Amino acid sequence: MLKTETRYAIDPESAKNFDTTRLRDHFHVGDLFRPGEIRLVYTHYDRLILGSAVPSGGQLTLEQMPETGTPGFLDRREAAILNIGEPGTVTVDGESHTIDTGEVLYIGMGSGPITFAGAGRYYVLSAPAHRKCPTRLIRKEDARRVEMGASETVNERVIIQFLHPEVCESCQLLMGYTQFAPGSIWNTMPAHLHDRRMEAYLYFDLPEDARVFHFMGRPDETRHIVMANEEAVISPPWSIHCGAGTASYTFCWAMAGDNIDFTDMDMVAMEALR
Repeated sequence: MLKTETRYAIDPESAKNFDTTRLRDHFHVGDLFRPGEIRLVYTHYDRLILGSAVPSGGQLTLEQMPETGTPGFLDRREAAILNIGEPGTVTVDGESHTIDTGEVLYIGMGSGPITFAGAGRYYVLSAPAHRKCPTRLIRKEDARRVEMGASETVNERVIIQFLHPEVCESCQLLMGYTQFAPGSIWNTMPAHLHDRRMEAYLYFDLPEDARVFHFMGRPDETRHIVMANEEAVISPPWSIHCGAGTASYTFCWAMAGDNIDFTDMDMVAMEALR
């Protein structure tokens, strides 16, 4: 079963007047990873699509999404699939890939339908593409690891980069995930933004009774959204994106926009935050 929805772009002047419900309606993505369903959100931020597929031991096939206006889902798009569940298989372009927990399958433009099978819980990302890059399964040992932070600043973490120019060729998608050491809770602080690219986060590996407070908005007009396990949030290009949890967690970050330079960001000084 395929369920889709559309999220339209919101300007910062409008967003600063939103109450909690309207913030969540526009930027929070919950109720993902439903057994037997593919759930996709089509955003008007760089036309990024994010969502999930949970075959629950059976099979689910993603062939077409009405919102793209193309006969096939990947006709003018690339995609990345992260498995946050048990090992499973994804079949595309006539080849079946066994994806272990924490591994990523990159799928190039024009590769045809995507079939999900097994016990995997798949996080799906897709962005428009103008050229075809080779489909590739990226194992955890092949990813680029960057260790950052310290226990003293409660942000000791490792950034694991999968769709990155030094790891896997892509058209415009950048993607990976960040894991925290026990006792560390702060992500992406000091904060930054990048007006050239939007971003989306999926928070996972979070205890069911824990929450992450995700911060967004202009540096001088910050807001927060409370996130539970396996929930996603859309970050507009004009917004900061950082967070703090009541327990350690992992978050998947993905970007789409003008470039694939991971370090292209506009830092925000602590004293500028309001």
